[in-house]
Amino acid sequence: MAASDVLRAENVSFAYQREPVFTRVSFAVAPGDFVAVIGANGTGKSTLIKLLLGQLAPSSGQIWLFGQEQRAFSDWSRIGYLSQNQAAAAQSFPATAAEIVQTGLYPSLGLFRFPGRQGRQKVLEALDRVGMKPLAGQLVGQLSGGQQQRVMLARLLVGQPRLMILDEPSTGIDEQTARSLYALLADLNRDAGLTILMVTHDVARVEPYLNHVYCLESGSMIELARAQLLEELGHRHKHPVNPDCACCEPAEVS
Repeated sequence: MAASDVLRAENVSFAYQREPVFTRVSFAVAPGDFVAVIGANGTGKSTLIKLLLGQLAPSSGQIWLFGQEQRAFSDWSRIGYLSQNQAAAAQSFPATAAEIVQTGLYPSLGLFRFPGRQGRQKVLEALDRVGMKPLAGQLVGQLSGGQQQRVMLARLLVGQPRLMILDEPSTGIDEQTARSLYALLADLNRDAGLTILMVTHDVARVEPYLNHVYCLESGSMIELARAQLLEELGHRHKHPVNPDCACCEPAEVS
């Protein structure tokens, strides 16, 4: 694992009340990677995200962020995080798309300060990058699920992160919208050099854009070779669904 890795985990283990979730997990994310973490429900994918974000502490092992040991890391503006239900939660706020994106600037502005002309321009640029600039003045609650996800992505982008961590970003949106979202993420990864780590059940649709796929299963993590993943995806509708196989799980769409 190179010292230039954006994110690195070595022999990370975690247990809830002495009940192991996973043991000795090791993987790395290099600059410019587009990585997916897959696994059946209950295998610890959300727990892994909490560990990477410092919301939980590993039982053993170490995590590095941008070459710095996580416990000493403080520049969290370099990491953008989109939780599974964040877009849905935004619906309850009587705010426009631009106002939601503007909140992404607050950590850099300081308490009780509001963005000036330059900040407002950054908000519009972020909305433009996700194709939402024409709806900047629209109330978020009046937008579709896919549009809300794009607004939340713009909220992350306005802070100019170098690493984006996404938890099931296609939850609650239809197939066509999910495909459009993945294409947008691929553009950001390719054109803006944004490093992306995504937890997803929807590996079939996002697979063309990925360069690494890690699978959490039975308390351990392995990297799936592309040929191995394509073989599994090619047979997913030709054999009985195995509830213990992450690749067999259907996409979560409404």
